[in-house]
Amino acid sequence: MIQARLDRKRLEFYKKLLLKLKETFLYDINNIAQGPNGGVSSESRDVSGHVQHMADVATDMYDREFSLGLASNEREVLQRVDLALRKIEDKSFGMCIECSKPIAQARLKAIPYAETCLKCQEKLESKKK
Repeated sequence: MIQARLDRKRLEFYKKLLLKLKETFLYDINNIAQGPNGGVSSESRDVSGHVQHMADVATDMYDREFSLGLASNEREVLQRVDLALRKIEDKSFGMCIECSKPIAQARLKAIPYAETCLKCQEKLESKKK
């Protein structure tokens, strides 16, 4: 069901949902940044002073790059969450930025930081291909 504007009760529901998401993303980003070594970069030597095998060093580097990629993706989503929270404050939340029509409640429940309705999102994705 689509409606023109969300009432205060629904806006409060989405605000709580977005704040919970924000908290989760901040926690995840913080843990990724700290890494398994508590933020201390691993060196090519182990605790006994011996040089690690090149494959171990490569695995560590891959893991670090992968974690940085995850953190980057989560930061992007976090920015979208912050934008959605600002839209709640200015009462423009839930409106598609492409066609200015309301975004379906089911879509907002699944992706509360969605900026486009499903129809416009499909158009945008088909243009990318």
